[in-house]
Amino acid sequence: MCGIVAYVGHREACPIIIKGLKRLEYRGYDSAGIALMADQLTVYKKKGKVSELEAFIQNLPIHSNIGIGHTRWATHGEPNDVNAHPHYSSNKELAIIHNGIIENYSSLKKELQSRGHVFLSDTDSEVFIHLIEDVKQNNNCTLDEAVRLALSMVVGAYAIVVMSNNDKDMLIAARKGSPLVIGIGKKEFFLASDASPIIEYTNDVVYLNDYEIAIIDKGELTIKNINAVKQTPYVQRLDLELDQIEKGGYPHFMLKEIFEQPKSITDSMRGRVNASTGHLQLGGILQYLNKLINAERIIIVACGTSWHAGLVAEYLFEDIARIPVEVEYASEFRYRNPIIKEGDVVIAISQSGETADTLAAIELAKSKGAVIFGVCNVVGSSISRASHEGAYLHAGPEIGVASTKAFTAQVSVLAMMAIIVGNKKGTITESQYISLLAELENIPAKVEKALQSNDQIIKIAEKFKDAKNFLYLGRGYNFPVALEGALKLKEISYIHAEGYPAAEMKHGPIALIDENMPVCVIAPQDNSYEKIVSNIQEVRARKGRVIAVVTEGDTHIAEMAEYTIEVPATHEALMPLLTVIPLQLLSYHIAIMRDCNVDQPRNLAKSVTVE
Repeated sequence: MCGIVAYVGHREACPIIIKGLKRLEYRGYDSAGIALMADQLTVYKKKGKVSELEAFIQNLPIHSNIGIGHTRWATHGEPNDVNAHPHYSSNKELAIIHNGIIENYSSLKKELQSRGHVFLSDTDSEVFIHLIEDVKQNNNCTLDEAVRLALSMVVGAYAIVVMSNNDKDMLIAARKGSPLVIGIGKKEFFLASDASPIIEYTNDVVYLNDYEIAIIDKGELTIKNINAVKQTPYVQRLDLELDQIEKGGYPHFMLKEIFEQPKSITDSMRGRVNASTGHLQLGGILQYLNKLINAERIIIVACGTSWHAGLVAEYLFEDIARIPVEVEYASEFRYRNPIIKEGDVVIAISQSGETADTLAAIELAKSKGAVIFGVCNVVGSSISRASHEGAYLHAGPEIGVASTKAFTAQVSVLAMMAIIVGNKKGTITESQYISLLAELENIPAKVEKALQSNDQIIKIAEKFKDAKNFLYLGRGYNFPVALEGALKLKEISYIHAEGYPAAEMKHGPIALIDENMPVCVIAPQDNSYEKIVSNIQEVRARKGRVIAVVTEGDTHIAEMAEYTIEVPATHEALMPLLTVIPLQLLSYHIAIMRDCNVDQPRNLAKSVTVE
């Protein structure tokens, strides 16, 4: 949710902040704002995208060497100029940007109103800065002390940066449950929700931990915990290149990321898989590998596309490693009083590593004695740090809000985990093990081949771009792919779509099928092939329009389906890595033809850091 950027140093702050906000706009694009210090602290903010803000301030006096900026995904209060960040304190001496949700803001607001505070917006964030102001005045303390005391009074998640009219070279930042990274230059500092606004200027960063407060004043960085005890900053070197967060000649990040999948899957396996030597190792899970091997059950928690990757993992672990698996929506997990016992293994999947619901599920599971494995893409993320062990995807930054390459990288890493466990447990033979490794190594080249259907898919998209509904059907390993295909279409084209196990179509959805209903059927030649053929015939009998994803060379389904899209053959367990590719492309091209913003679909944000 919301992207935050701040700068203090010797450069002009405004261009750095505006550029940074554009790079973080995938986190929210309901409104944008900036606070700068010239003669005095001044806030500029505007409903809409960062470009609206940029146009608004174009001819205004914005010279400053310090500033904070924010791009918003609305939670409390509709998207408008007033609810945009930054927010002033009542005396306009302080300004704040905030990512997260303050759960007790209502009671705090009432208390502050009783003390004479007047609020201009409907946001919880404005309450936060008024609280800091109130604490500072009533305790006659320094700003950093006021922030520290205020933090002890709020319930919820936050990443904040505060500026003061009275301390013109100072920024104060803090986090709990929302990401915040500090870039360290030569007598200059950059703060942001992730590293993308920073890498142009420095590769040295500090990831702020929960309940830590960073004070940047007169060119020095001090970090304290919420008990005012100084902490030693851990400076890391960013392994990130600028070209990874640029479009690289593609019209959209989503298309770039779809076509990056041969590389991103390769990178997820780099140094981990070598079929010729029988080598398969994930260094991040070695310490707790025996816990995973001996687990009586695995619980997978995730949200959205990551949840679909978890469903694929359920098939992988049960089929290959013979361990019972439960896949849970992280958002529901802790609210149904789940049964978790010591020794249970929880695998938490999240592209960003910051998903609030998944983090909450982790904390509950840890408190019950479960072992946590994190599967994340972002190094240094909250979930990676909250887990006992885990594996990074190494897929590179994913900027498009609708996840593509992260999904295939997640499935690749989870497949590797399942194969390792299956091999160690002896639930697969040595020949099966070597065969799976060989197929894994061949997946990037096969994804490359699957991407060659792009021109054909453009023609199919043209036929169905005006459809009101879509149905996606799959069986076995490809049922989660049907769910993922439907989600992609919903996310970026705003067409209603549902994914179903193919056999379940007869238990309700078949009533919807007529000559206007496109049905995407994932039908590779696997153990359920004959059954899925029957399902296609059932659709055709009701005049449904069938788009089938089939194994290369399949002629049988081609006789029945209106359109077929071929993908190369591979092991059944790895087929989701190929069958999802045409569905990603189909969603993309339909959305483009409907003039939708594929990188920033309405109402969505990339990293959901609020519950």
